[in-house]
Amino acid sequence: MSGALLESVERHTRLAGHNRVAMLLFRLGEPQLFGINVFKVREVLRRPPLERMPGAHPLIAGTCDYRGQTIPVIDMAAALGYAPLKDEPSAHLLVTEFSRSMQGFLVADLLHMVHCAGETLVTPEPALGFGTKVNAITRVDGALVAVVDVEHVLASIHGVPGELSPHMLRAVDGHAMSPRRVLVVDDSIVARRQVEGVFKQMNIECVLAEDGVRALAKLHELIDADPSERINLVVSDIEMPQMDGYALTRAIREEPALRQLKVVLHSSISGIFNEAMVREVHADRFIAKFQPDQLAQAVLDLLPG
Repeated sequence: MSGALLESVERHTRLAGHNRVAMLLFRLGEPQLFGINVFKVREVLRRPPLERMPGAHPLIAGTCDYRGQTIPVIDMAAALGYAPLKDEPSAHLLVTEFSRSMQGFLVADLLHMVHCAGETLVTPEPALGFGTKVNAITRVDGALVAVVDVEHVLASIHGVPGELSPHMLRAVDGHAMSPRRVLVVDDSIVARRQVEGVFKQMNIECVLAEDGVRALAKLHELIDADPSERINLVVSDIEMPQMDGYALTRAIREEPALRQLKVVLHSSISGIFNEAMVREVHADRFIAKFQPDQLAQAVLDLLPG
């Protein structure tokens, strides 16, 4: 499975930038299907021996050696309210990379990869009972698939960082920015709170949107608004339901009334591919999540005083 996954990632990357997502499907010991973006998966392994860490967070099943690096292993089933997998010898390990850090997730059954059109991914209704750790749902061959908000899972373990450094706060104070409004677009409530927290420290007003469709509608709504209500900068996640960040950036650049807007793409998926796509869709900057000082510096660079 690991080799097949790694060999096919390059093929799946061709979907990105066209509002399509390649997801790896898995189960957590129950029939319900879950999915994770393949770009976040480094490797798939059989459950390795785990070293238990006294005093660790309850969702940390232990640590393991991954190619000479010690990484934390998180019990994905326990994180989503299912029976824990930490003592299940048949479990699999998803080795993932988020925001330049690596960790493993224990899952029960690995299935296969699927391609989903962005418009088929929608925000789940609260009545479905997934809570805030699932940020999108879709159907594959008639079966409901829940896309895990891994950032939310990680934030429940590590907390939500967001304080600007004293050095950056001094830079903000010396920038003499006039009042600004920034549109923050992200399907993760945790990520929206992180970015909003940074901008509050910069005395910048935020307008929030959950996906590219809502963001574009908000921008159109404010085209003829009073100058004090207009958006000066868009900070957008890349992978989102309905319309992803690449498609949103393309739409902004194709709209004469919007194309002068500054756009920062902000994603937990880092790497050369993202940088190439940023240039292709004519975004102004790519910032890997979550680097508060780097995000703040990008705003200072793109919104001069």
